[in-house]
Amino acid sequence: MACQRDYERRLRVGVVGLGGHGYRTLLPVLTTLPVRLVAVCDQDADRAERTARQYGAAPHTAQADMLAEHALDAVLLAVPPQEHPRLAIEALDRGVHVWMEKPPAARAADLDPVIDARGDRVVVVGLKKVFMPAARKALELLARPGTGRLTGLYARYALSVPEDGGELLERRADSHWLAEGCHPLSLLLAAGGRVAEVDVHRGGLGDCLCVLHFESGALGVLQMSENLSMSQPFEQYTFVAEHGTAEILNGSRVTFQRGIPYEYGVTTGFAPEGTDGGMLTWEPQHSRSSLENQSPFVQGIHAELSHFCRCVLDGRPASLGTLEFAREVMEVYEAALLASDGGRTRGAATPGGR
Repeated sequence: MACQRDYERRLRVGVVGLGGHGYRTLLPVLTTLPVRLVAVCDQDADRAERTARQYGAAPHTAQADMLAEHALDAVLLAVPPQEHPRLAIEALDRGVHVWMEKPPAARAADLDPVIDARGDRVVVVGLKKVFMPAARKALELLARPGTGRLTGLYARYALSVPEDGGELLERRADSHWLAEGCHPLSLLLAAGGRVAEVDVHRGGLGDCLCVLHFESGALGVLQMSENLSMSQPFEQYTFVAEHGTAEILNGSRVTFQRGIPYEYGVTTGFAPEGTDGGMLTWEPQHSRSSLENQSPFVQGIHAELSHFCRCVLDGRPASLGTLEFAREVMEVYEAALLASDGGRTRGAATPGGR
């Protein structure tokens, strides 16, 4: 992998949104991508000015002014989801490619005008869980012909579905479910495909289950609890197929259970000869300061931005993090809110289509 200074071809980019995530995560990872940071934009003029000085870029307080003044190839949006559609369309109308942070909008339908405005421009949504190396490996294993059909999916995450879902949707309001729900949902949909129905079951102590009925017949369960400590590993995925089970722990450890020759009451050893059965494991080493064990790479942040840049430079549409896939994720997000009412299940909610 080359660093920014080593690429012969680089995209002229502007970053919109210089708050905590944009400044702490997005800007530093640009040093490993084929880009040239031309301009930065934030409604806080002082923040824009200070960040621009640090990175040798031009400061702006409005994206429209930034687009008018600079010949940009792409914009990177790290703003509240309610602003993503408007800003994306503003850039697309000027022929500029768009990468946007998750969630892509406050409602699924808000993405429809962005899809209409996209044309031949590249748009990628930063659904990092789909891009993280652990997810790519698990999905590769599930796609192997010998693994068989995926029948069950399980995820655990530190959040919950709000009880006042209909009101939140009506107001397009922020919530932990909006900000974080797309993380586990995106990986579950990447593995399981389209969802037909969604149920939400809530316990009496704050935990809840989101049950996903996939069109394939597979069943998914997202177990959520606000009581899980976010300062400790809280994320887990298990994918059960006919002839193997893939698991992701803490976003950095992948295991694949293939089973062993076994007969109940007869087999006496759990580790038979050979390597054709048993469990395989992948995880990064943490002894050296190298790229594969650093957070932007482990979490898929670099991969999502690299995919966006390569698609723009190669003149091809995105194949991951597409607007269409992001819309499907948002449909399930909405269906879960509608299925949850006053702490009780209100029946199965069916994600709608465009």
